[in-house]
Amino acid sequence: MSNSTKNWRDKLHTIIYEADTKAGKWFDIILLVFIVASIITVMLESVESIDLKYHTLFNYIEWAITILFTIEYFIRIISLKNPKKYIFSFYGIIDLLSTLPKYLSYILVGAHALVALRALRLLRIFRILKLARFIGESENLIKALKASRAKISVFLLAVLSIAVILGTLMYLIEAGQDSGFDSIPRSVYWAIVTLTTVGYGDIAPITPFGQLIASVIMILGYAIIAIPTGIVSAEFSKHKKIETNTQSCPYCLATDHHDGAEFCYECGKPLN
Repeated sequence: MSNSTKNWRDKLHTIIYEADTKAGKWFDIILLVFIVASIITVMLESVESIDLKYHTLFNYIEWAITILFTIEYFIRIISLKNPKKYIFSFYGIIDLLSTLPKYLSYILVGAHALVALRALRLLRIFRILKLARFIGESENLIKALKASRAKISVFLLAVLSIAVILGTLMYLIEAGQDSGFDSIPRSVYWAIVTLTTVGYGDIAPITPFGQLIASVIMILGYAIIAIPTGIVSAEFSKHKKIETNTQSCPYCLATDHHDGAEFCYECGKPLN
């Protein structure tokens, strides 16, 4: 491969997969505009009165966006030294699935609605806005959730047990009162709704003792909500923030490299 071809592919990769350059930022911003436009078009098409009036216009817009995304998909493949990494990656699969529905709409009825998958491509906004601090924090949050999963599992089991006990108790208290507690599963459903402070209001106790128990459950719900937050917060504070940038490896597509990195931490190949 000639140096000119190599340099051309490297420049294309930097523009498409990174946001550290002006061209890279503009590419992703324009891409986001088209993604949002496509999602809005699909949403408006679902409104029958609007679709009847502008159906042809929506069809032209969607075809134009689909063609642009198809070109973009193949350019992403061309700019990589190892295309399989992108094709079978999360974003690669999402990009493909968000491009195919328009073509499939002529074969499968209702497939066109799948273009809403393009909303997932908006996740790239983290890279576009260069919010490395938030990317690092999101990684820390994931680590904190994994570290506290055992405690949270025990907590959820305890909450479920409390809901079953209180639901059964409310069934015994409110049975025969025509208040909606006509079975234990339905009463447990009410206990869960009340504990989580959602309160749909479709079932409500009418006996004084039942209302007293309901008041206790409501107060208990506020305390229960705070517990998992404290568990995750304690684990979150143990992890330090990771400093990252938007640099992407042209070989394995690894991201989150440290500032000033010259080689990929995943495959060891040189970065652009």
